[in-house]
Amino acid sequence: MKNLSVLALIFLTSVSNLSCQSWKKWNMYSIEDDKKLGLSVSQEIASKPNEYPLLPEQGNEEVYRFIRGIKDNILNSGRVKNKKNFAWEVKIIKDDKVLNAFCTPGGYIYVYTGLIKYLDTEDQLAGVLGHEIAHADMRHSTRQLTKVMPLAVVGEVLAGNNKNKAAIANITTTLASLSFSRDHEKEADKYSVYYLCNSGYDGAGAAGFFKKIKGKNSTPQFLSTHPDPGNRVKAIEEQAAKLHCSNYSDKPQTNYQRIKSLL
Repeated sequence: MKNLSVLALIFLTSVSNLSCQSWKKWNMYSIEDDKKLGLSVSQEIASKPNEYPLLPEQGNEEVYRFIRGIKDNILNSGRVKNKKNFAWEVKIIKDDKVLNAFCTPGGYIYVYTGLIKYLDTEDQLAGVLGHEIAHADMRHSTRQLTKVMPLAVVGEVLAGNNKNKAAIANITTTLASLSFSRDHEKEADKYSVYYLCNSGYDGAGAAGFFKKIKGKNSTPQFLSTHPDPGNRVKAIEEQAAKLHCSNYSDKPQTNYQRIKSLL
């Protein structure tokens, strides 16, 4: 008990000495933890077709090939730090009412058909995928879990106790609906531009999504706690200009329109 108290004192002293910026970036989980969590969550999502109706690979090969091609172009930019560490698997969720995408720890990417159909260009979709890849690459999910979820709950999964379905379901729900901090959202926007600048896409691709969202009568629920879309458009475009990104928005979008028609 005495040794435990000493360890607790050391931990508290270390935390108290962290600067505000270091505290924001503090993550109690390792890269391996991210990979384990992501795999467990992906398996949980696959086991719940009513909640997460995954688009079958069979019969939709061309759509999957197209989305995965965008993902590969971003990863091959040479700017994704954890390119070789994470799985970077892509799944499409068939729900035309949801304008969203998310990425779990360890790089399991989920894109809703509603988002694919809503966007106008491949560059816009690349911008959103770059944003989600950045969340995983910067390890925002486990940085958020460090703050919002007891280690005991996550520890069940990390210890390989996959029999605790409640813990896995809890983590899956938390990650799928996780509200990142404004700092994390801004960082993901910034890195989306950084990735796309070296991938053949318009560096400000994500700005197109936010311009469309800004024009809607109501903001989607998943964006309700995020920075204002108008401010994000400005920041993204300024970042693209700062990095001297080429604008590819005038390239033909017939292939993207054809992919949309297949859904």
